[in-house]
Amino acid sequence: MKVNEIFYSLQGEGYHVGTPAVFVRLSGCNQRCPFCDTQHEYGIEMTEEQIVAEVRRYPARNVVITGGEPSLQLTKSLVKLLHEDSRWVAVETNGTHSLPSNVDWITLSPKDPWLGPDAAPRLRTVDEIKLVFDGEHEPDEYSHIMSTHGRFLQPCDTGDPERNAQLVQRAVEYCKAHPQWRLSLQIHKILNIR
Repeated sequence: MKVNEIFYSLQGEGYHVGTPAVFVRLSGCNQRCPFCDTQHEYGIEMTEEQIVAEVRRYPARNVVITGGEPSLQLTKSLVKLLHEDSRWVAVETNGTHSLPSNVDWITLSPKDPWLGPDAAPRLRTVDEIKLVFDGEHEPDEYSHIMSTHGRFLQPCDTGDPERNAQLVQRAVEYCKAHPQWRLSLQIHKILNIR
């Protein structure tokens, strides 16, 4: 697998915010989002055993497989090896491809509001939906997707503090008007941690 980076931090957003986790960022993505905040293109080839050995360096049980788009590379065998090492495996995905059936948690972050119907999620049951809120696209309710642990609206980080503050306020108002959504802030950016 081509791995962009493996690092240890706190989950910065969504349902598990604040939870220590080992992040395995796989290289590559099948989408080109205008607000993407990760440099995932580069990486080194690693075997599944090498990935697990690197994860083992950290004490957290939670492992978050992210990208780019992890479904392009993630295998059932890597998840199995992580389980055998007593790890709990979450995946952050745009939902355009299927995932291994042995994943413990699925965070769906749909990108079709910006990229059109070809980017529509194909997954129908997930643990959480995390939607970027840019203030320009009316959030889709994704009522056709079962989310067992909630729907999270996350204000887009534009890089402009004034615009970001406006988006946070608009997202707050949207959540108040549509209480099926919960506000999710990127605390890792607020706290300036990786």
